[in-house]
Amino acid sequence: MTSYSRNAALAATTILFGLSAVSGAQAACTPKHKFPTIVTGELTVAASIYAPYSTMESTGIGGVDGDIVKKIAAMECLKVSATEVTSAAAVPSVISGRADITTGDWYRTAARAKVVGLTDPIYSDVTAIYSKAGLSTIEDLVGKQIGTVSGFLYVEDLRKLNGPGLHLYPNAVNLQQDVTTGRIDAAIDSLSTGVMAQKNGQMAGVQLKVPPLDPRTPSMAPAQSTFPYDKADEALGTALNEDIAALRKDGSIAAILKAHGLDPAAAEVGPPKLL
Repeated sequence: MTSYSRNAALAATTILFGLSAVSGAQAACTPKHKFPTIVTGELTVAASIYAPYSTMESTGIGGVDGDIVKKIAAMECLKVSATEVTSAAAVPSVISGRADITTGDWYRTAARAKVVGLTDPIYSDVTAIYSKAGLSTIEDLVGKQIGTVSGFLYVEDLRKLNGPGLHLYPNAVNLQQDVTTGRIDAAIDSLSTGVMAQKNGQMAGVQLKVPPLDPRTPSMAPAQSTFPYDKADEALGTALNEDIAALRKDGSIAAILKAHGLDPAAAEVGPPKLL
């Protein structure tokens, strides 16, 4: 046998061995639950980019939500297939059947619960006012040029409060840029997102203030995060809830929050509630 033939035979054997090992590993994986997904063997995710909660990296989905999703997928023997979407397109992606779930620190709200399934709370979050002037109450926002991200639950309350003074942005990055440059007087977004942006050297000179509760903006009350999913897929919802509970119990959610520079205490969410 020639040297070429021996090398070719060895390569073929190696490939077959590798395929056998992969096949064996897949066969050895036993999912914790049985439920249908859009693509068999995959968990299709509409990733709304919202650092540090939901990001897309060279290796795939990342951030707090991304890391939790990857752990859930591993528990269920699924491959994660994530696609970046805008915030406004995220929930519609689930409703239309293009994604099993969406990520991006989505809050549990009564309005969302009417159109999609909402998992049990994953972690807690609070809303802040970003401004150079140190605006700290809802009344401070009246008559000002303010902004938030399109598709966020604050939009309707802020529109009633400020009408044409409300500006909507496709993502948090553009929102942060405009409040930093003074194109708007204030931005409304998650406190954690603002804290992380400033840790990364962004939003210089911008103050972050958590406003007192105000009946004009109930959507800005402390919230619980969720993974929206197909409302009709009850088996998926059950699996997600039980997997989230397991990850909370073993400390994984707290550890993931801490790894992304957030307070691990946010993993203690209390009883489920809707805004």
